[in-house]
Amino acid sequence: MHELSIATAIIEQADALARADGTEAVSAVTVRVGELSGVVPDALDFAFEVARDGTALASARLVVEQVPAQAWCAPCAEEFAVGMPPFFWCPRCDQPSQDLRSGRELEITGIEPILGSA
Repeated sequence: MHELSIATAIIEQADALARADGTEAVSAVTVRVGELSGVVPDALDFAFEVARDGTALASARLVVEQVPAQAWCAPCAEEFAVGMPPFFWCPRCDQPSQDLRSGRELEITGIEPILGSA
């Protein structure tokens, strides 16, 4: 379960970012997880709960924003859903796409301090 190592890295990075802002306690960490990132959101949430024990984020919750995979079709000048398993053929013109616009994200987008901790 590689989500445990990802959760540990999220906790370490969120803790460092919070401390840099003068925050001592974090109530929530928001992450964006792309559909094609290889990360299972439920497994990441479980791993986060396990990994946070004994850290400065011990009471923090993980908020996962799922990002659908979208590709760009140049001939149609439109984005289309890639789906899972991924299918990179435009449903409108039946041409292949090599331009993935979203779906591979794995990033921290927000850290919410516990009120009164900053």
